[in-house]
Amino acid sequence: MPETATAPKVKVPPFGRFFLPGPTEVLPEVLEAQVGPMIGHRGPDLQKLMARIQPGLQDVFRTRRPVYVSASSATGLMEAAIRNGVRRKVLCLVNGAFSERFYKIAVACGLEADALEVPWGEAHTPDMLEDALRGKDYDAVTVVHCETSTGVLNPVAELARVAHAAGDVAILVDCVSSLAGAPVLADEWGLDFALAGSQKCLAIPPGLAVGVAQEHMLERAAAKKDRGIYFDFLEFERNLEKGETPNTPAVSLLYALAAQLDRLREETMEARWARHEAMARRMWQWVDEMRGRGIELSILAREGYRSPTVTTIRPPEGWTGPKLAAALRERGYIVATGYGKMKEETFRIGHMGDHTVAELEELLGVIEEVLVL
Repeated sequence: MPETATAPKVKVPPFGRFFLPGPTEVLPEVLEAQVGPMIGHRGPDLQKLMARIQPGLQDVFRTRRPVYVSASSATGLMEAAIRNGVRRKVLCLVNGAFSERFYKIAVACGLEADALEVPWGEAHTPDMLEDALRGKDYDAVTVVHCETSTGVLNPVAELARVAHAAGDVAILVDCVSSLAGAPVLADEWGLDFALAGSQKCLAIPPGLAVGVAQEHMLERAAAKKDRGIYFDFLEFERNLEKGETPNTPAVSLLYALAAQLDRLREETMEARWARHEAMARRMWQWVDEMRGRGIELSILAREGYRSPTVTTIRPPEGWTGPKLAAALRERGYIVATGYGKMKEETFRIGHMGDHTVAELEELLGVIEEVLVL
Protein backbone atom coordinates (compact mmCIF):
# COMPACT_ATOMS: atom_id res chain seq x y z
CA MET A 1 0.00 0.00 0.00
CA PRO A 2 1.24 3.54 -0.71
CA GLU A 3 2.42 5.56 2.23
CA THR A 4 -0.14 7.97 3.61
CA ALA A 5 1.03 11.56 3.46
CA THR A 6 0.93 13.40 6.74
CA ALA A 7 -0.25 16.96 6.83
CA PRO A 8 2.44 19.49 7.74
CA LYS A 9 2.13 20.91 11.21
CA VAL A 10 0.89 24.46 11.30
CA LYS A 11 3.11 26.84 13.22
CA VAL A 12 0.85 28.58 15.71
CA PRO A 13 2.07 31.96 17.01
CA PRO A 14 1.95 32.63 20.74
CA PHE A 15 -1.49 33.53 22.05
CA GLY A 16 -2.02 37.22 22.65
CA ARG A 17 -0.84 38.81 19.40
CA PHE A 18 -4.01 38.71 17.32
CA PHE A 19 -6.17 41.75 18.00
CA LEU A 20 -8.64 41.90 15.14
CA PRO A 21 -12.15 42.94 16.21
CA GLY A 22 -13.38 39.65 14.78
CA PRO A 23 -12.52 37.02 14.13
CA THR A 24 -10.84 37.16 17.50
CA GLU A 25 -8.12 34.88 18.79
CA VAL A 26 -9.23 31.43 19.94
CA LEU A 27 -7.61 29.57 22.81
CA PRO A 28 -5.87 26.30 21.86
CA GLU A 29 -8.11 24.21 24.10
CA VAL A 30 -11.21 25.64 22.44
CA LEU A 31 -9.80 24.96 18.97
CA GLU A 32 -8.95 21.41 20.02
CA ALA A 33 -12.52 20.78 21.16
CA GLN A 34 -13.54 20.78 17.49
CA VAL A 35 -11.94 17.37 16.91
CA GLY A 36 -14.86 15.62 18.60
CA PRO A 37 -16.45 12.81 16.55
CA MET A 38 -19.11 13.41 13.95
CA ILE A 39 -22.58 12.69 15.27
CA GLY A 40 -26.01 12.44 13.74
CA HIS A 41 -27.95 15.67 13.88
CA ARG A 42 -31.31 13.98 14.38
CA GLY A 43 -30.88 11.97 17.53
CA PRO A 44 -29.71 11.73 21.14
CA ASP A 45 -26.08 12.72 20.58
CA LEU A 46 -26.92 16.16 19.23
CA GLN A 47 -29.71 16.54 21.77
CA LYS A 48 -27.18 16.02 24.58
CA LEU A 49 -24.83 18.56 23.01
CA MET A 50 -27.59 21.14 22.61
CA ALA A 51 -28.73 20.53 26.18
CA ARG A 52 -25.19 21.28 27.32
CA ILE A 53 -25.05 24.47 25.26
CA GLN A 54 -28.44 26.02 25.99
CA PRO A 55 -27.98 27.04 29.66
CA GLY A 56 -24.69 28.76 28.86
CA LEU A 57 -26.17 30.68 25.95
CA GLN A 58 -29.13 31.73 28.06
CA ASP A 59 -26.71 33.06 30.67
CA VAL A 60 -24.73 34.98 28.07
CA PHE A 61 -27.93 36.62 26.73
CA ARG A 62 -29.45 36.86 30.23
CA THR A 63 -32.66 35.31 29.01
CA ARG A 64 -35.07 32.54 29.95
CA ARG A 65 -36.03 32.06 26.33
CA PRO A 66 -34.47 29.35 24.13
CA VAL A 67 -31.46 30.56 22.15
CA TYR A 68 -31.36 29.79 18.43
CA VAL A 69 -28.12 28.40 16.98
CA SER A 70 -27.65 28.84 13.25
CA ALA A 71 -24.93 27.48 10.98
CA SER A 72 -24.39 30.88 9.38
CA SER A 73 -22.69 34.18 9.94
CA ALA A 74 -24.50 36.75 12.04
CA THR A 75 -25.70 38.41 8.83
CA GLY A 76 -28.03 35.43 8.43
CA LEU A 77 -29.79 36.22 11.70
CA MET A 78 -29.89 39.91 10.76
CA GLU A 79 -31.95 38.83 7.78
CA ALA A 80 -33.99 36.56 10.06
CA ALA A 81 -34.75 39.56 12.26
CA ILE A 82 -36.10 41.46 9.26
CA ARG A 83 -38.01 38.56 7.68
CA ASN A 84 -39.65 37.45 10.93
CA GLY A 85 -39.92 40.68 12.87
CA VAL A 86 -41.00 43.48 10.51
CA ARG A 87 -44.65 43.73 9.48
CA ARG A 88 -44.78 46.88 7.37
CA LYS A 89 -42.11 49.50 7.85
CA VAL A 90 -38.78 49.56 9.67
CA LEU A 91 -36.60 52.38 10.95
CA CYS A 92 -32.90 51.51 10.79
CA LEU A 93 -30.50 53.36 13.07
CA VAL A 94 -27.36 53.80 10.96
CA ASN A 95 -24.06 55.00 12.42
CA GLY A 96 -21.53 52.76 10.67
CA ALA A 97 -21.02 49.96 8.18
CA PHE A 98 -22.84 47.19 10.02
CA SER A 99 -25.88 49.22 11.02
CA GLU A 100 -26.05 50.24 7.36
CA ARG A 101 -26.05 46.52 6.49
CA PHE A 102 -29.25 46.10 8.54
CA TYR A 103 -30.85 48.83 6.41
CA LYS A 104 -29.65 47.24 3.16
CA ILE A 105 -31.05 43.86 4.23
CA ALA A 106 -34.46 45.43 4.90
CA VAL A 107 -34.49 47.06 1.48
CA ALA A 108 -33.33 43.84 -0.21
CA CYS A 109 -36.17 41.97 1.49
CA GLY A 110 -38.65 44.33 -0.17
CA LEU A 111 -39.72 46.16 2.98
CA GLU A 112 -40.32 49.84 3.36
CA ALA A 113 -37.31 51.09 5.31
CA ASP A 114 -35.95 54.44 6.42
CA ALA A 115 -32.46 55.12 7.72
CA LEU A 116 -31.93 57.42 10.69
CA GLU A 117 -28.30 58.32 10.03
CA VAL A 118 -25.73 60.00 12.25
CA PRO A 119 -22.05 60.52 11.38
CA TRP A 120 -19.66 57.59 11.83
CA GLY A 121 -18.29 57.83 15.36
CA GLU A 122 -21.57 59.12 16.79
CA ALA A 123 -24.26 57.22 18.70
CA HIS A 124 -28.04 57.33 18.52
CA THR A 125 -29.63 58.90 21.57
CA PRO A 126 -33.08 58.13 22.98
CA ASP A 127 -34.23 61.65 22.07
CA MET A 128 -33.29 61.10 18.43
CA LEU A 129 -35.27 57.89 18.30
CA GLU A 130 -38.26 59.39 20.08
CA ASP A 131 -38.39 62.24 17.56
CA ALA A 132 -38.05 59.85 14.62
CA LEU A 133 -40.88 57.60 15.82
CA ARG A 134 -43.31 60.38 16.71
CA GLY A 135 -46.34 60.28 14.43
CA LYS A 136 -44.86 57.61 12.16
CA ASP A 137 -46.09 54.10 11.39
CA TYR A 138 -42.92 52.10 11.98
CA ASP A 139 -43.48 48.72 13.57
CA ALA A 140 -39.80 47.85 14.07
CA VAL A 141 -36.44 49.47 14.75
CA THR A 142 -33.03 47.98 13.99
CA VAL A 143 -29.93 48.98 15.90
CA VAL A 144 -26.36 47.76 16.28
CA HIS A 145 -25.33 47.67 19.94
CA CYS A 146 -21.59 47.89 19.27
CA GLU A 147 -20.73 49.25 15.82
CA THR A 148 -17.52 47.38 14.95
CA SER A 149 -16.53 49.86 12.26
CA THR A 150 -16.42 52.80 14.68
CA GLY A 151 -16.14 51.43 18.22
CA VAL A 152 -19.38 53.15 19.25
CA LEU A 153 -21.63 51.53 21.85
CA ASN A 154 -25.26 52.55 21.37
CA PRO A 155 -27.43 52.91 24.52
CA VAL A 156 -29.59 49.93 23.62
CA ALA A 157 -31.49 49.63 26.90
CA GLU A 158 -32.70 53.24 26.62
CA LEU A 159 -33.45 52.90 22.90
CA ALA A 160 -35.55 49.80 23.60
CA ARG A 161 -37.61 51.71 26.18
CA VAL A 162 -38.28 54.48 23.67
CA ALA A 163 -39.27 52.03 20.95
CA HIS A 164 -41.73 50.21 23.20
CA ALA A 165 -43.19 53.45 24.53
CA ALA A 166 -44.07 54.35 20.92
CA GLY A 167 -46.51 51.44 20.70
CA ASP A 168 -46.24 48.06 19.05
CA VAL A 169 -42.69 48.64 17.87
CA ALA A 170 -40.19 45.78 18.02
CA ILE A 171 -36.50 46.48 18.55
CA LEU A 172 -34.15 44.17 16.64
CA VAL A 173 -30.59 44.30 17.93
CA ASP A 174 -27.24 43.27 16.47
CA CYS A 175 -25.11 42.37 19.50
CA VAL A 176 -22.36 40.83 17.39
CA SER A 177 -19.46 42.76 18.93
CA SER A 178 -20.93 43.17 22.39
CA LEU A 179 -22.34 39.80 23.47
CA ALA A 180 -20.05 38.22 26.12
CA GLY A 181 -17.95 41.38 26.24
CA ALA A 182 -20.46 43.97 27.43
CA PRO A 183 -23.73 43.53 29.33
CA VAL A 184 -26.56 42.34 27.08
CA LEU A 185 -29.69 41.79 29.17
CA ALA A 186 -32.14 40.54 26.58
CA ASP A 187 -35.12 39.98 28.89
CA GLU A 188 -34.62 42.90 31.27
CA TRP A 189 -34.07 45.38 28.45
CA GLY A 190 -36.96 44.01 26.41
CA LEU A 191 -34.92 43.22 23.31
CA ASP A 192 -37.48 41.69 20.96
CA PHE A 193 -34.75 39.93 19.01
CA ALA A 194 -31.03 39.99 19.77
CA LEU A 195 -28.38 38.24 17.73
CA ALA A 196 -24.62 37.69 17.67
CA GLY A 197 -21.89 35.71 15.94
CA SER A 198 -19.43 33.19 17.29
CA GLN A 199 -16.21 34.92 16.24
CA LYS A 200 -16.22 38.04 18.41
CA CYS A 201 -16.38 38.14 22.22
CA LEU A 202 -17.58 34.52 22.41
CA ALA A 203 -14.11 33.76 20.99
CA ILE A 204 -14.71 30.63 18.97
CA PRO A 205 -14.12 30.28 15.21
CA PRO A 206 -16.49 31.93 12.72
CA GLY A 207 -19.49 30.04 11.40
CA LEU A 208 -22.20 30.14 14.05
CA ALA A 209 -24.84 32.74 14.79
CA VAL A 210 -26.93 32.81 17.95
CA GLY A 211 -30.10 34.72 18.69
CA VAL A 212 -33.01 34.99 21.08
CA ALA A 213 -36.56 36.08 20.24
CA GLN A 214 -39.12 37.10 22.82
CA GLU A 215 -42.24 34.96 22.75
CA HIS A 216 -44.49 37.60 21.25
CA MET A 217 -42.19 37.74 18.23
CA LEU A 218 -43.44 34.30 17.25
CA GLU A 219 -46.88 35.80 16.60
CA ARG A 220 -45.30 38.30 14.22
CA ALA A 221 -43.43 35.52 12.47
CA ALA A 222 -46.54 33.35 12.16
CA ALA A 223 -48.41 36.21 10.48
CA LYS A 224 -45.71 36.62 7.82
CA LYS A 225 -45.96 34.46 4.72
CA ASP A 226 -42.61 35.54 3.28
CA ARG A 227 -40.33 34.80 6.21
CA GLY A 228 -38.44 32.17 4.22
CA ILE A 229 -37.29 28.74 5.32
CA TYR A 230 -33.70 28.72 6.55
CA PHE A 231 -34.19 31.47 9.16
CA ASP A 232 -37.80 30.81 10.17
CA PHE A 233 -38.23 31.56 13.89
CA LEU A 234 -41.03 29.01 14.16
CA GLU A 235 -38.77 26.27 12.80
CA PHE A 236 -36.06 27.18 15.30
CA GLU A 237 -38.62 26.98 18.10
CA ARG A 238 -40.08 23.64 16.98
CA ASN A 239 -36.67 22.04 16.65
CA LEU A 240 -35.33 23.39 19.92
CA GLU A 241 -38.23 21.69 21.69
CA LYS A 242 -36.61 18.45 20.50
CA GLY A 243 -33.09 19.64 21.27
CA GLU A 244 -32.24 19.99 17.58
CA THR A 245 -31.63 22.63 14.91
CA PRO A 246 -33.83 23.20 11.85
CA ASN A 247 -31.02 22.48 9.41
CA THR A 248 -27.73 20.60 9.44
CA PRO A 249 -25.68 22.01 12.33
CA ALA A 250 -21.96 22.82 12.30
CA VAL A 251 -21.16 20.03 14.74
CA SER A 252 -17.46 20.81 15.16
CA LEU A 253 -18.24 24.42 16.02
CA LEU A 254 -20.86 23.27 18.51
CA TYR A 255 -18.14 21.31 20.33
CA ALA A 256 -16.04 24.48 20.47
CA LEU A 257 -19.02 26.50 21.68
CA ALA A 258 -19.77 23.97 24.42
CA ALA A 259 -16.16 24.07 25.61
CA GLN A 260 -16.07 27.86 25.60
CA LEU A 261 -19.37 28.17 27.44
CA ASP A 262 -17.94 25.92 30.16
CA ARG A 263 -15.05 28.39 30.45
CA LEU A 264 -17.40 31.36 30.54
CA ARG A 265 -19.37 29.78 33.35
CA GLU A 266 -16.18 29.42 35.39
CA GLU A 267 -15.14 33.00 34.72
CA THR A 268 -18.72 34.33 35.20
CA MET A 269 -20.26 36.89 32.91
CA GLU A 270 -19.77 39.67 35.44
CA ALA A 271 -16.02 39.01 35.58
CA ARG A 272 -15.85 38.81 31.78
CA TRP A 273 -17.62 42.14 31.41
CA ALA A 274 -15.25 43.67 33.97
CA ARG A 275 -12.18 42.30 32.14
CA HIS A 276 -13.35 43.84 28.86
CA GLU A 277 -14.05 47.14 30.59
CA ALA A 278 -10.55 47.12 32.11
CA MET A 279 -8.97 46.50 28.70
CA ALA A 280 -10.98 49.32 27.15
CA ARG A 281 -10.09 51.79 29.88
CA ARG A 282 -6.41 50.95 29.53
CA MET A 283 -6.76 51.50 25.78
CA TRP A 284 -8.31 54.92 26.25
CA GLN A 285 -5.78 55.88 28.92
CA TRP A 286 -2.90 54.91 26.63
CA VAL A 287 -4.22 57.13 23.83
CA ASP A 288 -4.32 60.05 26.29
CA GLU A 289 -0.77 59.25 27.43
CA MET A 290 0.47 59.22 23.84
CA ARG A 291 -1.18 62.55 23.13
CA GLY A 292 0.50 63.93 26.23
CA ARG A 293 3.81 62.95 24.64
CA GLY A 294 2.97 64.73 21.41
CA ILE A 295 1.87 61.68 19.40
CA GLU A 296 -1.48 62.79 18.06
CA LEU A 297 -3.70 59.74 18.33
CA SER A 298 -7.43 60.20 18.85
CA ILE A 299 -10.37 57.88 19.52
CA LEU A 300 -13.21 58.12 17.04
CA ALA A 301 -16.05 57.46 19.51
CA ARG A 302 -16.95 60.10 22.05
CA GLU A 303 -16.63 59.48 25.79
CA GLY A 304 -19.74 57.89 27.19
CA TYR A 305 -20.41 55.98 23.96
CA ARG A 306 -17.23 53.92 23.67
CA SER A 307 -17.30 50.16 23.29
CA PRO A 308 -15.50 47.97 25.84
CA THR A 309 -14.64 45.49 23.07
CA VAL A 310 -13.21 47.46 20.14
CA THR A 311 -11.55 50.87 19.79
CA THR A 312 -11.24 52.77 16.51
CA ILE A 313 -8.31 55.19 16.50
CA ARG A 314 -7.10 57.92 14.18
CA PRO A 315 -3.31 57.59 13.76
CA PRO A 316 -0.96 60.58 13.81
CA GLU A 317 -0.02 62.54 10.71
CA GLY A 318 2.03 60.52 8.26
CA TRP A 319 0.34 57.24 9.13
CA THR A 320 -2.66 55.42 7.69
CA GLY A 321 -4.57 52.47 9.05
CA PRO A 322 -3.09 50.05 6.49
CA LYS A 323 0.45 51.39 6.99
CA LEU A 324 0.30 50.92 10.76
CA ALA A 325 -1.32 47.49 10.50
CA ALA A 326 1.43 46.39 8.09
CA ALA A 327 4.19 47.65 10.41
CA LEU A 328 2.70 45.72 13.32
CA ARG A 329 2.29 42.58 11.23
CA GLU A 330 6.03 42.66 10.56
CA ARG A 331 6.51 42.51 14.33
CA GLY A 332 4.11 39.60 14.76
CA TYR A 333 1.03 41.52 15.90
CA ILE A 334 -2.29 41.74 14.09
CA VAL A 335 -4.64 44.73 14.30
CA ALA A 336 -7.29 45.87 11.84
CA THR A 337 -7.28 48.74 9.43
CA GLY A 338 -10.23 51.04 9.42
CA TYR A 339 -13.43 49.65 7.91
CA GLY A 340 -15.13 50.74 4.72
CA LYS A 341 -14.86 54.44 4.02
CA MET A 342 -12.61 54.89 7.08
CA LYS A 343 -10.07 52.25 6.04
CA GLU A 344 -7.23 54.71 5.46
CA GLU A 345 -7.87 57.18 8.25
CA THR A 346 -8.28 54.79 11.20
CA PHE A 347 -7.09 51.52 12.66
CA ARG A 348 -8.99 49.25 15.03
CA ILE A 349 -7.98 47.17 18.03
CA GLY A 350 -10.24 44.35 19.18
CA HIS A 351 -9.69 43.96 22.93
CA MET A 352 -12.22 41.18 23.16
CA GLY A 353 -12.69 37.50 23.81
CA ASP A 354 -10.02 35.93 26.01
CA HIS A 355 -7.43 38.69 25.85
CA THR A 356 -6.14 40.29 29.03
CA VAL A 357 -4.92 43.72 30.05
CA ALA A 358 -1.38 42.32 30.20
CA GLU A 359 -1.56 41.11 26.59
CA LEU A 360 -3.01 44.42 25.48
CA GLU A 361 -0.20 46.22 27.30
CA GLU A 362 2.37 44.33 25.23
CA LEU A 363 0.60 45.31 22.01
CA LEU A 364 0.46 48.95 23.03
CA GLY A 365 4.19 48.89 23.74
CA VAL A 366 4.86 47.60 20.23
CA ILE A 367 2.59 50.26 18.67
CA GLU A 368 4.46 52.90 20.66
CA GLU A 369 7.79 51.61 19.33
CA VAL A 370 6.48 51.73 15.76
CA LEU A 371 5.14 55.27 16.05
CA VAL A 372 8.17 56.67 17.84
CA LEU A 373 10.79 55.17 15.47
